[in-house]
Amino acid sequence: MKQTLLLGTRKGLIVCRKKHGNWKITDLHFEGVPVSIAYADERNGTWWACLDHGHWGVKLHRSNDEGQTWPEVTAPAYPEGTEVKPGEAATTRYLWAVQHGGVNNPNRIWIGTEPGGLFRSDDGGENFQFIESLWNHPSREKGWFGAGRDFPGIHSIIVDPRNEDRLLVGVSVAGVFETTDAGKTWAVRNKGMRADYLPDPDSEVGQDPHILVAAPSNPDVIWQQNHCGIFRSLDGGHNWLDVSDVNGIAKFGFGIAVAHDNPDQAWVAPGTSDEKRVAFHNALCICRTDDGGKSWQAFRKGLPQENCFDIAYRHALAAAGDDVVFGTTTGNVFTSNDRGESWEALSNYLPMVYSVQIC
Repeated sequence: MKQTLLLGTRKGLIVCRKKHGNWKITDLHFEGVPVSIAYADERNGTWWACLDHGHWGVKLHRSNDEGQTWPEVTAPAYPEGTEVKPGEAATTRYLWAVQHGGVNNPNRIWIGTEPGGLFRSDDGGENFQFIESLWNHPSREKGWFGAGRDFPGIHSIIVDPRNEDRLLVGVSVAGVFETTDAGKTWAVRNKGMRADYLPDPDSEVGQDPHILVAAPSNPDVIWQQNHCGIFRSLDGGHNWLDVSDVNGIAKFGFGIAVAHDNPDQAWVAPGTSDEKRVAFHNALCICRTDDGGKSWQAFRKGLPQENCFDIAYRHALAAAGDDVVFGTTTGNVFTSNDRGESWEALSNYLPMVYSVQIC
């Protein structure tokens, strides 16, 4: 049973521990500094903290002792001469995704960044290699663009445990890309997705997945919360099906989590719309499907039902076992120990929550 909770927030990394069945805040690291992602590597217990200093830029730290010490490692950097577009140099503006490289590559770490670069380390983070093949994909210069941020960003990285050279990455805004050779070549995997904001909603590139999550019990089942709905693939991302709740509220949102033991069970935190980005009708709820998106049920017990403006960011919803946890843009963190059917507030007074991981 996982007993630790890492919260990346606008004002630091907050650590919680489960004691006697309840989550309690126990530690704070990098007080006052935005932590875009806090990530625990399940292979070796290493903790990673991606920092977003306003003046000093991005910083990367790791801890091999659960936060007792945090040595800094050199953050991924774009090679000199790399340009976002002609005449504009590419620099690392945000660290948006961290993913380990699999049990057969024990020292491999992948990091996704804004403005759309993917980096790989094969020595535990001592050195990072820029994956030029994805950057040089013919769709990038004219088909990738920023949405809520100035530039495109790689926010999701899925490593196939059966073939650790196979990755899926999510790019906002561009879509899903797959490699089967550890980043040497790439294929677009957006078939079935929809971009209502484009002149051609079925455009091969220009789709906007908000997050990608593979089902732990079946890596071929991949879910995404998308700008234009909820999508699901049963064939490893080759084809996508819109599984939004046509007559309900499970449509627009950012975060999605999938059950460890059931590829058909998933949770989303719905928002009113892409224009407003607040809780649906100012009442907070979590929606769950138990049948692969054929039907959705909204759970509200223990969540505020009036005057609520909260929404959960793309990395701020997580599930492990019967535990489901999410954090919000106004610093509320809610926990459930019954797969989302009832909720308790861990705290109502935290900074804006960027990421949640149960480890």
